[in-house]
Amino acid sequence: MIIFELACARGHRFEGWFASATDFDRQVETELVRCPVCDDAKVARLPSARVRGAAKKRAAKRSAPPEAPAAAQTTDAMAGLPAELVRKLREVVHNTENVGRRFPEEARKIHYEEVPARPIRGQASHEEAKSLQDEGIEFASLPPFLTRDIH
Repeated sequence: MIIFELACARGHRFEGWFASATDFDRQVETELVRCPVCDDAKVARLPSARVRGAAKKRAAKRSAPPEAPAAAQTTDAMAGLPAELVRKLREVVHNTENVGRRFPEEARKIHYEEVPARPIRGQASHEEAKSLQDEGIEFASLPPFLTRDIH
């Protein structure tokens, strides 16, 4: 595995793990590599100071204590927020009902008291979001790093 330091066009920095440099290039070309904060697909490699020879790497592996899973180490820090805050925010999001593309319809039903109030999340186009705002329906957009499933 190769770990690359990456940044999106908006300046968010994060790490990516790839099988090879060729694999990284292929994933960038097909827009599979995306910023975990803003979901931007314009991602570039940054210079990295993490260079280790194979012998040093094997010796370090033998003497190093077991590490936490890579996802736990990097995903929380990727947002540029304290890890505990990101975990709490994800917990809040996890406790909402994902209504998907029905979000505008469900938000209206809740706002106009046609159904009992409940915490929901989902997707809305820019036009749908503008329409909800015009009707006085309050909602907030969530950054992708809060809604993406973490494995």
